[in-house]
Amino acid sequence: MCAEAADTLEISLQVNGAPVRRRVASRLHLADFLREELGLTGTHLGCEHGVCGACTVRVDGEIVRSCLVLAVQADGARVETIEGLSAAGTVGALQRAFHERNALQCGFCTPAMLLAAAELVERQPDASREDIRRHLSGNYCRCTGYQAIVDAVEVVCRAHRAGGIR
Repeated sequence: MCAEAADTLEISLQVNGAPVRRRVASRLHLADFLREELGLTGTHLGCEHGVCGACTVRVDGEIVRSCLVLAVQADGARVETIEGLSAAGTVGALQRAFHERNALQCGFCTPAMLLAAAELVERQPDASREDIRRHLSGNYCRCTGYQAIVDAVEVVCRAHRAGGIR
């Protein structure tokens, strides 16, 4: 067996609801797989150490730092990126609130911030401003200063509690 074949593995997973089967390098990170192999560039690479949160995606319903996950570890998993999330429901409400409250500037952090915020809104709609800040603390933003982001998430939490998001 040649060294190249031994260094690759076949994976099969669902990405944004579509089945994907590929042969990948055993050390290829999920972020690079999504961006380079599938063209899903909403998953951004920042620090590549799991600190900045720019590469956040959902794997089997849980947010993860895709720069810390190997593509082969996602074999059999359900992966969701910002491209696969609907403009309706929680993410759509967050997108509108971010826009209305100037919670996005350059946009680099926004896809991952939306994924993290959606998780909080869906799991803890009664979140306080401090809860929101704590939950989003793993997602860095260099442009907005977070105030507008917290405002936007707070508005969507209130709407979710009131039953205004479907």
